[in-house]
Amino acid sequence: MAARIFVTWPIEPEARAILERAGPVETSPTEQELPEAELARRVADVEAIVPMGAHSVSASIIGAAPRLRVIAVAAVGYNLIDVAAATRRSILVTNTPGVLTETTADMAWGLLLAVARRIPEGDRFVRAGRWSGVTWSLLLGRDVHGATLGIVGLGRIGKAIARRAQGFGMRVLYHSRHPDPEADAMGVAYRTKTDLLREADFVVLAVPLTADTRHLIGEAELRLMKPTAVLVNIARGPVVDEAALARALREGRLAGAGLDVFEDEPRVHPGLVELEQVVLTPHVGSASRATRLAMATRAVENCLAALEGQRPADLVNPEAWRGP
Repeated sequence: MAARIFVTWPIEPEARAILERAGPVETSPTEQELPEAELARRVADVEAIVPMGAHSVSASIIGAAPRLRVIAVAAVGYNLIDVAAATRRSILVTNTPGVLTETTADMAWGLLLAVARRIPEGDRFVRAGRWSGVTWSLLLGRDVHGATLGIVGLGRIGKAIARRAQGFGMRVLYHSRHPDPEADAMGVAYRTKTDLLREADFVVLAVPLTADTRHLIGEAELRLMKPTAVLVNIARGPVVDEAALARALREGRLAGAGLDVFEDEPRVHPGLVELEQVVLTPHVGSASRATRLAMATRAVENCLAALEGQRPADLVNPEAWRGP
């Protein structure tokens, strides 16, 4: 019997064609998160939900879908899914690690360079017709080459960021819950979080959102950083206390920040919006055409495997797996 599948946003035709092997596919017509009541109605008789990007699936939604067997997230993060509620019903939850690693690392470097060399400020300056010629002190920024880079979270993305730092001749430090056995071969040195924040000229956050990493960077941590330092967050918004970050920047205790993620998306703390030394992008770390297609394809392959009674490659809650 064919399975019914609901995809929360429009999906690439190539990925949809794979999904249709399992059964009829319904998608939301727009890239807007559906109200919970509407989503509950849409999934009432489905076997699979494919949440595209930042679409939440709560315990209430899971409860509204009695036939649900798999939630195949088209993203690496799955913090918007109530995994515990899914697991209680032996519903498999999958994500798409790996396929967005390099693209997200590119974005981290884009933000780092944009803040260090004040590129968005320069763009606004020229477009506003304020440029009257080259002057000695115009938009002085910070050197990236030869500086110290601190990476918090040396997972796939953290390592990809570290590899790029070699081309800039940077000294690279990292902090993770445990020292990484691959770090020495990469020329990356372990530090406690305190020492990393004190030493680094640029700090990039690349950790998942967990109870332990929520507000990992708050008032106390920001006071450890150099006043000339730059903070970049491509992890998850709640990893940083945005109110504390805005204060540190406004008071000159930190030089700048580049943020692709926010605590209460799509809302951004107003204290950050008004600051010139902050570069803000709308959670587009994986937003290249090739990577988004790869994410969608990986998600539907995980979904198809689950519907066919196979263990998906990217199973988030293995305790829910009951075997074929």
